[in-house]
Amino acid sequence: MAISNIRYGEGVTREVGMDLQNLGARRVCLMTDKNLSQLPPVKAVLDSLAKHGVNFQMYDNVRVEPTDQSFQDAINFAKKGEFDAYVAVGGGSVIDTCKAANLYAASPASAFLDYVNAPIGKGKPVTVPLKPLIAVPTTAGTGSETTGVAIFDFKELKVKTGIASRAIKPTLGIVDPLHTLSMPERIVANSGFDVLCHALESYTALPYNMRSPCPSNPINRPAYQGSNPISDVWALHALRIVAKYLKRAIRNPEDREARANMHLASAFAGIGFGNAGVHLCHGMSYPISGLVKTYKPKDYNVDHSLVPHGLSVVLTSPAVFAFTAEIRPERHLEAAEILGADIRTARIKDAGLILADTLRKFLFDLDVDDGLAALGYSKADIPALVKGTLPQERVTKLAPRPQTEEDLSALFEASLKLY
Repeated sequence: MAISNIRYGEGVTREVGMDLQNLGARRVCLMTDKNLSQLPPVKAVLDSLAKHGVNFQMYDNVRVEPTDQSFQDAINFAKKGEFDAYVAVGGGSVIDTCKAANLYAASPASAFLDYVNAPIGKGKPVTVPLKPLIAVPTTAGTGSETTGVAIFDFKELKVKTGIASRAIKPTLGIVDPLHTLSMPERIVANSGFDVLCHALESYTALPYNMRSPCPSNPINRPAYQGSNPISDVWALHALRIVAKYLKRAIRNPEDREARANMHLASAFAGIGFGNAGVHLCHGMSYPISGLVKTYKPKDYNVDHSLVPHGLSVVLTSPAVFAFTAEIRPERHLEAAEILGADIRTARIKDAGLILADTLRKFLFDLDVDDGLAALGYSKADIPALVKGTLPQERVTKLAPRPQTEEDLSALFEASLKLY
């Protein structure tokens, strides 16, 4: 198991200046995005850095849903700055960008594709020492403050991929629930769907002891190992919190209890999937985001069309879990029960359909777009979506049930409309 240190509580952001002092940091890189740079979470960090006399430079050019080019811009900034510590304030886009900047600044001779996941990049193990990175998440979604994963859009192939190595996980995650109070409704919803799928996918992933071959050396062991007894605990606990608090957090921005609990659930699910891994919802989500045409989501202040990550993941979830449930159906049924299904008279062979219906009802109640068609996709796009899923072997191979290209086509088709 590998996780970052986590500090949790209202107002803990004010300690970040002391943390950097304690690390002996002299040149700090503070990363965020243009929207956040004007909001309370960044102000709280700036106040703490000023109070403790920390010397820093700010990079606020992070792109929401980053690309290889936006990663490269941040990497160039980090290389020039010769920083000895990093602070990332934002959602997964900011934290992931900062992880990449830290990695390539520490390994300046490496080509960009050296560390990118195979088969798109070379997937080399990280052997260079990295600088300390403190992550201050402002969304309750990616759990990026706990994981060694950084995801981006690879423009040339129109597909999302990433870098996965325990070496890049943050040194410390500062989980301050005050930061979620500035999130608009749809961002709360889409971030929450990411937590939901992290929990469901890591709990239903292929078990760790059914994967082979064993790596020839521990340094080659993947961060994503398959479901395992420790990740299961975190995944189930995160799922229970989502079931209890997500709807409340979306519907009432003043519900501090709900928003604080979702912030914790994001970290919990991150601990689960950061070690177990995710599977088909995430594997299929990458081309859904990468091939976006004109869709612009409500509540996102961006100048480019994008499908928010949590939305791209959750829209295939009913079809995916109906498909995977024939392997370990009891886990699918247990998940459905946690999410509110009455399973007293359920037959185990119906587990997938029951979980799919439960997810559909959950999404319908929350006004979620009616499937991929609502994002501008049609049957004609399915071959391209399948083609974009095929390179995502790092996650698709963790699905409990292997899938053919025909299976993937059928799953995309079933996800065009949900209700």
